[in-house]
Amino acid sequence: MTAPTLDQLDRQLIDILAHDARVSNRKIAADLGVTEGTVRGRIKRLQQDGLIAFTAITSLRLEDSVKLAIIGVQAEYARLRPIAEQIAAFPNVDAVMIAMGRFNILVVCLFSELDRLYALASDQILVIDGVHHVETSIAVKTVKYNSRVVRIAEAERVVDSDGG
Repeated sequence: MTAPTLDQLDRQLIDILAHDARVSNRKIAADLGVTEGTVRGRIKRLQQDGLIAFTAITSLRLEDSVKLAIIGVQAEYARLRPIAEQIAAFPNVDAVMIAMGRFNILVVCLFSELDRLYALASDQILVIDGVHHVETSIAVKTVKYNSRVVRIAEAERVVDSDGG
């Protein structure tokens, strides 16, 4: 797979949309000194390449009973990616990250009932061949949650047009 190339205009466009995805193409064009057609075309290309997406991000405050859990997984190093992909396929899993440290896979999920979290950790993840240990942490009080965290991108897949 070829790494997508982003130039300075792409990066400026992404930055503007990251702050307010509802801003009009006309305003973006005026702010960046380009035509509205250029903005529209760039947005379309970035969406088609899977580099940006528009969605409503719900707040954890919408439901008092919803809790955030992080599941740390110690898995066999040689099977790390297939195990992470298998975990990512579970419908109640919101994020899966390969990590360094005590756990080499981190799983983030939202749940409303402890039984469902237990079933995910014990009955679905722990039974995967190559998984050695699972440890669950439950957020009991959210002090800060920045919904912009979804803006995380795979840095190695995004290359500046100037090679940097």
